[in-house]
Amino acid sequence: MPPPELLETDVLIIGCGIAGGVAALELAEAGVQVTVVTLAPKPEETNTWYAQGGIVYESDGDSPQLLIDDVMRAGAGMSQRKAVEILAREGPSLVRSILLDKIGVPFDRTPDKELSLVLEGGHSLHRILHAADSTGSAIEGRLLGALTKFKNVTVLTGHTAVDLLTPAHHSLERQTIYDSPSCVGAYILNQASGQVIRCLAKQTILATGGLGQIFLRTTNPHGARGDGLAMAYRAGARVINCEFMQFHPTAFYKENAPCFLISEAVRGAGATLVDDRGKSFMEKYDPKWKDLAPRDVVARSIHHEMLSRGLQNVYLDIASHMSAEKIKQEFPSIHEQCLKYGIDMTREPIPVVPAAHYFCGGVWVDEWGKTTVENLYAVGEVSCTGVHGANRLASTSLLEGLVWGFRSAQHIKGSISTAVRIDGQQIPAWMETGTEEPDAALISQDMSAIKHVMWNYVGLVRTDRRLQRAIRELRHLEFEIERFYRAVKLTDGLIGLRNAIRSALIVTIAAWENKKSVGCHYRV
Repeated sequence: MPPPELLETDVLIIGCGIAGGVAALELAEAGVQVTVVTLAPKPEETNTWYAQGGIVYESDGDSPQLLIDDVMRAGAGMSQRKAVEILAREGPSLVRSILLDKIGVPFDRTPDKELSLVLEGGHSLHRILHAADSTGSAIEGRLLGALTKFKNVTVLTGHTAVDLLTPAHHSLERQTIYDSPSCVGAYILNQASGQVIRCLAKQTILATGGLGQIFLRTTNPHGARGDGLAMAYRAGARVINCEFMQFHPTAFYKENAPCFLISEAVRGAGATLVDDRGKSFMEKYDPKWKDLAPRDVVARSIHHEMLSRGLQNVYLDIASHMSAEKIKQEFPSIHEQCLKYGIDMTREPIPVVPAAHYFCGGVWVDEWGKTTVENLYAVGEVSCTGVHGANRLASTSLLEGLVWGFRSAQHIKGSISTAVRIDGQQIPAWMETGTEEPDAALISQDMSAIKHVMWNYVGLVRTDRRLQRAIRELRHLEFEIERFYRAVKLTDGLIGLRNAIRSALIVTIAAWENKKSVGCHYRV
């Protein structure tokens, strides 16, 4: 039987990391029909899966106010206080009720069976829960396992969202152009068959993650190319704070090796950053916090050290501060990954460079995850709740995804019974405009051009000239990519390329418009 050309559901969730997964779980338990779509061949291939460090919880002597203060300080005065208060007051209890009690995430424990809490940069005390150095995969595995128990949840892997369906853009009833912007689902590409499905939903949740792949060096997985941001922008949603791209200070660096994350927790455990002579340098840049300074400070300090001394990378030394046995126990995945590329972190420092890591801006949402487009929600990294402001505090991203995934589901549960799904006859079937297969070499070259422009001109340090050149080059590239997009058959790579160039322009124009250095947006 051929796959359906029209799919109808109560709630469509695009993406299935912690934010989308928690929303799906909460809705499934309420009996709501949910369809989860992911472009990856396996549902666990998400930003959440690759999260090493941990998730904010609470410890003895901790309080919501202490966490609020830490988040606000890291956000460089740009965090929205109301959102930060929601995170601090609701987050720890949701960690307990959902992650610990409901799905049983195996977080690390002390010898006397108490939860093990660690310290990370920017936090005033030990409050981070972790599962060794694979916290994200531990959460994602349990979350997906819980979802498989519900017959009212359909997970479509290898399916790429092409565009959000909005009556003003797509309806055959042209009078809808006068209505408020709304979302009624999405066009979805079945990668295996090449067929584009109309997926109609009463409510749609964007949970597509970040956009690190628009930069040359990133810790993000392959699918993090700005799909959700670009789709929401084309649908008319408000996007904000898009100049704030956080660069993680420590990503593994070796020629011809992948640029994988070396967790914040390694520095939290006592590791120091050193130059090629083995000399520590962070005290020059932040005498108080040193190696545990906020990420933007550490990343720029490394960048300056590399430029001033002509280095390709600096080093992270944990071997001088922790026994080999304890390193293997606390950071097994990082140790194993480093060994694959000839570095034994128990004996020698790890070569590291900064890399694009987390997008602090995104699609504007309110305290329930609602966007400015009716019936469209956004949760997780694709959204901008205001929590992160100009710079994210370590281990708050998983917590934000949990809180707003839960909150969006609660809001939808309160309105789904009266929500009406659009008549499928009003939305036309997808019309293929191209007949030939897209040239993979052209897609690869265009993606490479985007990555190099963004890394060199819109990276850690930005200037007027660099940003002006970036805008010119990206606008020309977008014109060529849009023409290419309409001339050939649709593929996941082509969709990603189109979204990447639009996301790159959104970030670059926001960086150009903000003339003041703040947080992780740094202009010379």
